[in-house]
Amino acid sequence: MSGGVDSAVAAARSVAAGYSVTGVHLALGRGRRAAGGSDTRGCCTPEDARDVRRIADLLGIPCHVWDLSQQFQSEVIEEFIAEYAAGRTPNPCLRCNEKIKFAALLDRAVALGFDAVVTGHHARLGADGILRRSVDLAKDQSYVLAVLTRAQLDRTILPLGESTKAQVRAEAARLGLAVATKPDSTDICFIPDGDTRGYLAQRLGRRPGDIVDAATGAVLGRHDGAYAYTVGQRRGLNLRVAAPDRRPRYVLSVLAGTNTVLVGPAEALDVSVIYAERAVWTGREPGEVSCETQLRAHGETFPAVVQPTADGGIIARLARPARGIATGQAIVAFEKDAVLCSATIVATGPSPSPAAGGQHH
Repeated sequence: MSGGVDSAVAAARSVAAGYSVTGVHLALGRGRRAAGGSDTRGCCTPEDARDVRRIADLLGIPCHVWDLSQQFQSEVIEEFIAEYAAGRTPNPCLRCNEKIKFAALLDRAVALGFDAVVTGHHARLGADGILRRSVDLAKDQSYVLAVLTRAQLDRTILPLGESTKAQVRAEAARLGLAVATKPDSTDICFIPDGDTRGYLAQRLGRRPGDIVDAATGAVLGRHDGAYAYTVGQRRGLNLRVAAPDRRPRYVLSVLAGTNTVLVGPAEALDVSVIYAERAVWTGREPGEVSCETQLRAHGETFPAVVQPTADGGIIARLARPARGIATGQAIVAFEKDAVLCSATIVATGPSPSPAAGGQHH
């Protein structure tokens, strides 16, 4: 229970369904310091904890605080920093679901005798065990849950998938829950001010380098750390020299090894092939499939043919180019609204095989 409206209504529906429910609030940053020594709130503000206690009291269920801050620090925050340092763009919410909410929390719950973990994520999980999109596509969270294994999904309950967010808020109001109008959280939970570049700079330090035109090799500007840039970025480049064709430039690649940011025109961001590792197949057995692929959270989908690779990854060949796809993000394959598999993007490009260490080819 995060203290938000979704987990509150998920708990209320579980009570109404006759389950024996215990609320769990995760302490993910309390009393700890992020890498670099500055305080971090994690997901749990004191206000959130108070809201959870009020919700539990109203529903008549016990509630506990579980301190998973050490795991959150090592599995989510430190990986987030390391991924940016390596020139990739991670998705910490996806990693938190994989490593914390459906690994550390679920493992502890099962060890204590609980049957399943109930969450307020907007996605569906039917009797067939297949993860599907929420009926509210604007709030759908199946993309960040697609990394879960079959065993984890078998012990997961998602009560909100058949409801829109408006219906959830209306139900919370009818139940007298004060969080009915509480705003959704939008920023990365451990960067509450939303300044990802500043957060990384404090932890990784100033690392000056060149911003280079990918086509000509001309140095167009300087940066204080390649980690602060992501594929597709246009704003904040502060180029000192105009590109030869005078057209806007976008980040095409972040080369951590040489601390270089490569830039180019918008059309150079188009990719037709995506290479991904650590595939998790839950909607079907691994095999070639024609499907829809989602390449970023809340992004559009692209028709593709997805094939498994011998090393446990996948190759996706898109029917039309996608623009500005960053390594470190997830690719999720769907058949209609059902999740087939998820994997982590390691390279993109038009070529038959990825070049070692590259981000965009």
